[in-house]
Parts: sequence; C-alpha cells; structure tokens
Amino acid sequence: QVQLVESGGGSVQPGGSLRLSCAASGSTFRWFAMGWFRQAPGKEREFVAVISWSGGRTVYAESVKGRFSITRDNAKNTVYLQMNSLKPADTAVYYCAAAATISDTLTPREKLEYHYWGQGTQVTVST
Repeated sequence: QVQLVESGGGSVQPGGSLRLSCAASGSTFRWFAMGWFRQAPGKEREFVAVISWSGGRTVYAESVKGRFSITRDNAKNTVYLQMNSLKPADTAVYYCAAAATISDTLTPREKLEYHYWGQGTQVTVST
C-alpha cells in the first residue's frame, strides 16, 4: 500500500513558476514509476510527466515539454514537478500517481497503469 500526498499548488501569474511535491509513504517507493497527471474543469484527466524508478528515464506530454521537469528523491520518498513559464492552459488539479512496474525502463503514460493516486493540488494560472 502506498499513500501519496501532493503539495505546492497555488495561484500564479502567466510566466511564473511553481514546484509541486508528492510525498509517498511506504518503503517500496523506489520500485514505483511516478507520474503526474492533471485535470481541468470539464476535461479528462491527462498525462503530464513520468519518471522511472531510478530517475534515469523521463517522459513528458508535448504540451509541457521544455517547461516542466519531473525529478525524484528516493531517500525522501518524494517526487517533484517543477513548472516554469506557466500558461493559463496549465490551470488544473494536479495529481501524482504511482505505478508498480517490473523494470526501471518502463515509463507508463496511461491512467489505468497506475495503482495509487494522491488527492490532488490545485494550480491556477491567471492575471
């Protein structure tokens, strides 16, 4: 069992930055690929970024590539999402999720591949 708690959301002006954190309970954190998803009002939850066990592989949605960065600290059981050059289109509730993968080479991008989810943190980008 893994429990995930996100933090770091808030309101920011376009062009600003935020860093989201996701703290995980449990000693098996290092064996999970960790992903970030987001859901805007009236829209489906969508993939944002994923990082493999060791952090050696990362994948990003095209909409955030070059602006967002996902990292993890296995010693602290925490995954981060650094968001720069934020746009109003980035406004959403952001969720972190854990996927029990069998290899450090795997970077799942589908919601159904994830086994555990956090409660979400709101990010609002507006003037």
